[in-house]
Amino acid sequence: MQLRYAFRVYPNADQRTALARAFGCSRVVYNDALRARETARAEGEAFPKTGELSTRLITQAKRTEERSWLGEVCSVILQQSLRDLDTAYRNFFDSLKGKRKGPKAGRPRFKSRKDHRQSIRFTANAR
Repeated sequence: MQLRYAFRVYPNADQRTALARAFGCSRVVYNDALRARETARAEGEAFPKTGELSTRLITQAKRTEERSWLGEVCSVILQQSLRDLDTAYRNFFDSLKGKRKGPKAGRPRFKSRKDHRQSIRFTANAR
């Protein structure tokens, strides 16, 4: 059984900064994974698996100078953004095959900085 809670929060300035950082890091990892999968498809290669993407886009990226700021947020948020992309692709392919009820799901799209609908997901063991 999965439980879902919706909360309305009123963060102070420090919390707003931390949330903005978490939203941004999640968006960057999601977009990088989407770009990696689209590049692989365009080149005729196999889809990179989630574990491979996690290693390349999170673990190894944290060690680089350009993406060291990914280490400032909880890694659970970054892992969940990869899982969200997997779910988006699964819904898209199931929709194409007719396994998914309801309207056809579109191809996953890049997340925008200018879109105000931001979300992150935490698990029970997130810090």
